[in-house]
Amino acid sequence: MIQRRLFLVGASALVLTGCGKDLIGPPEASPIYVVKPQFPAAAAGGAKVPWALSILHPDMTGALDNERIALFQPDGSMDYYAKATYPDRLASIVQHALLDGFEASGRIDAVATEEAALHADYDLAVDVKDFAAHYSQPDGVPNVTVSITVKLAAAHGRAIVGSFSTIQTGSASVNSAAAAAQALQQALGAAVKAIVDWALTFPMPVNQTAQSYASPGKPAEQLLHDVTRGSDKLRDIPKPR
Repeated sequence: MIQRRLFLVGASALVLTGCGKDLIGPPEASPIYVVKPQFPAAAAGGAKVPWALSILHPDMTGALDNERIALFQPDGSMDYYAKATYPDRLASIVQHALLDGFEASGRIDAVATEEAALHADYDLAVDVKDFAAHYSQPDGVPNVTVSITVKLAAAHGRAIVGSFSTIQTGSASVNSAAAAAQALQQALGAAVKAIVDWALTFPMPVNQTAQSYASPGKPAEQLLHDVTRGSDKLRDIPKPR
């Protein structure tokens, strides 16, 4: 009996020793990879636009809009890098990268995200089509793709004045989450620059009032839905006396 008890105690000690890392202390934190493109200071002399811009919350699939770094396997299946995250949801990362890009241009004084609920002349609807690493062979070095489509719409009346798509690609230096995140940051920076350069070519919206309103809390897909319905309901709004 004594020998059996000693055996049971010894076996329990072995089990606890093997599981000690899981039972004691918090779990190991996943590395956080910041994706925040840096934009050079604007050259002096660029003409400023007279209008204000509201950057709407980007639209994307739920598989992309989270804090995980997406990848596509050679067979086309989607996955994520293990134990690697962004510091925020991807939609917020893209939205604030666009804000940084417009501010760094030095050509627009009034730009904010829609969450700020400020007056705006234009709304920028953002649709992220792709933001991931792509593997052509297992355990190879991935390429990355950032694909974004934007639509510029008058804040008053919802008329779309222009649409623009940009696809930026790159290659990671090695097969790792850190290298993929770095390549995605470079591709996002190039996409933002292309969008900013395109948007800043537009004049003040036609028939825009001196004070127009942004669309606080309205996602990009709802904006596009409103546009397809037209602006007939605006006729029912009484004119100011």
